[in-house]
Amino acid sequence: MSILPFLRFPHPRRPATHLQVGSCVWKSKPPFNNTYYYYKYSLPSFPISSQHLSDLKFLIHFHFSSVCNSLISFFFFFSSGSISSTFSTAAMAKSILVTGGAGYIGSHTVLQLLLGGFKVVVVDNLDNASEIAVKRVAEIAGEVGKKNLVFHKVDLRDKEALGKIFAASSFDAVIHFAGLKAVGESVQKPLLYYNNNIIGTINLLEVMAAYGCKKLVFSSSATVYGWPKEVPCTEDFPLCATNPYGRTKLFIEEICRDIFRGDSDWKIILLRYFNPVGAHSSGYIGEDPRGIPNNLMPFVQQVAVGRRPALTVYGNDYSTQDGTGVRDYIHVVDLSDGHIAALRKLFDGSNIGCEVYNLGTGKGTSVLEMVAAFEKASGKKIPLVMAGRRPGDAEIVYASTDKAERELKWKAKYGVEEMCRDQWNWASKNPYGYESPDCTN
Repeated sequence: MSILPFLRFPHPRRPATHLQVGSCVWKSKPPFNNTYYYYKYSLPSFPISSQHLSDLKFLIHFHFSSVCNSLISFFFFFSSGSISSTFSTAAMAKSILVTGGAGYIGSHTVLQLLLGGFKVVVVDNLDNASEIAVKRVAEIAGEVGKKNLVFHKVDLRDKEALGKIFAASSFDAVIHFAGLKAVGESVQKPLLYYNNNIIGTINLLEVMAAYGCKKLVFSSSATVYGWPKEVPCTEDFPLCATNPYGRTKLFIEEICRDIFRGDSDWKIILLRYFNPVGAHSSGYIGEDPRGIPNNLMPFVQQVAVGRRPALTVYGNDYSTQDGTGVRDYIHVVDLSDGHIAALRKLFDGSNIGCEVYNLGTGKGTSVLEMVAAFEKASGKKIPLVMAGRRPGDAEIVYASTDKAERELKWKAKYGVEEMCRDQWNWASKNPYGYESPDCTN
């Protein structure tokens, strides 16, 4: 077999742990910290017999001119277990624009991006978010948060302001969260939702195209499935949004598919996720909705801290184990990691086109089961008021996550117990969210 004993990498700031030789990708862990870094390096093909891989050693010289003018040498020992058929590009080299990055899911995703080595620029109009969340993300991230996070208060409907951000920075990809998301409000104010969500997205896509940034991860929703007649929901289910909020998500999905049909340079991943709950384990960032919460767990946590007297349960006569509706709840950190997995898919050289993935746990949990789990985690009794079904509420909805597990190499790690534990940790430390008087902002 052929062996290249010394390799020198041309970029001084990108430590490498994946080397591609022919069709193989080798992975190892650098000795200088406990973090995996990923870097694809194209090399000529060297014929290597697979039976010799477990004995193969390479001495690699890395040149870090930005750190010191010396070579750091170390041995990689490759066993058959270190072969991977997939690889990721260097996160450290990537700059990501995150719209809506001050919101609940956005802020957690920004944190995961920073911890993964990405540079992040957040754009948010703070309509239903707090700049405090961005500041706390930077604090949790530590040094990388200070160096690699920038925030702009900008509304996506302000195309001129958005263009200035793109003119000042070069982005490798965009994660698009920004949008109004209350179902009930969308029914009362449909024009507001179409104006904010769709026009804002069109502006974003036009500016991206103008500046040659054609990689997008879009925050869609399981609401595009409407009232599914069977479960689990797979990505090829019929689409039928039943309210203006859901239709804005569906329309944007269709816009993205049309964009790719018109220009195959685009790479777009649409993530349909189900019911995000929980918070970062630090209790320093979490969900802080303004006004009356529209989702189950924020309402439960407000009852637990004394802000509301009781939880109203709509419908206890469904054909489920305890009569209450069943949903697929997913920890927000798992959801954030799903966005990182989607980004890596965009960067790995795949001919992705415009693809859709469900993000959930693949398991259904009833309303009463979630309440019981939260009571156990918090030690608080949640008073309940039983009410009739709400028109349009589906009985059972949960995801099939096979496609995401197979193609994104992603799977939810946390269960209901961890979701409720982290939700209570956030709520108990921040009973009034980011505006809690006793909290450090």
